[in-house]
Amino acid sequence: MDSASLDDRPSTRQQVAALPYRVGAVVEIMIVSSRETRRWVLPKGWPMKGKTLHAAAAIEALEEAGLEGAISELPAGVYHYHKRRKNGSDLHCSVAVYPLQVTRQRKKWPEKAERTTRWVSVEEAAAVVQEPELQLLILEFGASLRAKGEVHDSAAPFS
Repeated sequence: MDSASLDDRPSTRQQVAALPYRVGAVVEIMIVSSRETRRWVLPKGWPMKGKTLHAAAAIEALEEAGLEGAISELPAGVYHYHKRRKNGSDLHCSVAVYPLQVTRQRKKWPEKAERTTRWVSVEEAAAVVQEPELQLLILEFGASLRAKGEVHDSAAPFS
């Protein structure tokens, strides 16, 4: 392979995301609007120097949605997407998703004026995010909580 061929290959950049959830009668996922396109996403960003990946995901959840809670050290999964750069080019990203059991949403946070937040069911969260791998990851996460007996919700009754 020559150097021109190497330059044509897409490079994959690592990102981290929090999967904010709370468990009551049903499992709910917090989704946030992206700043530019206003589509529904999970809080995510780039790894941070001096921070573990899961700690960086927790920081993103705090900055983008004012969320605090217990973050898993292990990702629930990974999804891929193409990030549109300001110059119009695409950047291929691999996103490790860390469950965050939310205990509190602050009244104020850094990006509050730039984003909308919503608590929705697992099924609605999966329906409104665009990335097929993320849709599946959210559904599998909800099913895993039900399988562990952590929730009994109407979408998947226990037998």
